[in-house]
Parts: sequence; C-alpha cells; structure tokens
Amino acid sequence: MDADVNRDLEHLKILSILHYVFGGLTLAGSCFGLIYVFMGIAMVASPEAFEGPDAPPVAFGWGLAAFGFGCSLAGWILSGCVILAGRYLARRVHRTFCLVVAAIICLSVPLGTLLGVFTLITLGRPSVKAMFDEQEALGRGMP
Repeated sequence: MDADVNRDLEHLKILSILHYVFGGLTLAGSCFGLIYVFMGIAMVASPEAFEGPDAPPVAFGWGLAAFGFGCSLAGWILSGCVILAGRYLARRVHRTFCLVVAAIICLSVPLGTLLGVFTLITLGRPSVKAMFDEQEALGRGMP
C-alpha cells in the first residue's frame, strides 16, 4: 500500500511539472496572435499603403486586430489555467478543476492530448481521489 501511495505522489509530481511546461509553451505560442494585432493596427493606421482596387476596408484591419487579440487572450487564459492546475496537482487540491483543465487540453493535439489523458487516468484512481479529499479536508480545518 505504501508503494502505491509513493507511486501516486510521484505521478502527481511529474504531472505537475508537465503542466507547468505545457502552460509555458501555450503562453509562448499564444503570443503569435499578436502578429495579427499589429498587422490589423498597421492596416488601420496607414490605409494609404493599401490603396488600389483590391484594398481592404478599414473595418477589416479592426477585425484582424480583434481576432488576433481574442486568440492571444484565449491562449493566455488557457495557459494560466494549465499552470494553476499544475499548482493544484502539486498541492493535491481542487481535483474537479484539474479534471476540467485536463479534458480541455486534450483538444491540443498531440502534447495536450497526451498530458490530458494521463492526467485524467491518474486523477481517476480511487487512491488519488482519496489523497485529494484528505488534503481538502485538512485545508478546511476538518480532522
């Protein structure tokens, strides 16, 4: 039984570290949306550079900037949630939040899928669930 507990603790530690790494990669990757923001602002700021019969309307520049900002913001929020889930895994609290984040990152093929599936498998173990329940009971001041 003690070996099972040590195995679960080791798996949670590894998953926590991998969540930090994946969150950092997601954060860095989501900054590429800022390219669209700058392109859209350039289209709005200097429409004379896009004169001609095929020139896009100024609203297109605003739309491009909004799209880029929205994509970057979504990536930043996701990376924050993934990093927070890594913190929660290390502390063994907020199991439901970790499950939801693991399910969401399964959509990020291939690394997110691997990390999400392994997180879901680990958090699905009854022994790990008991660890989270015990830790959260201690956090509420219950014996």
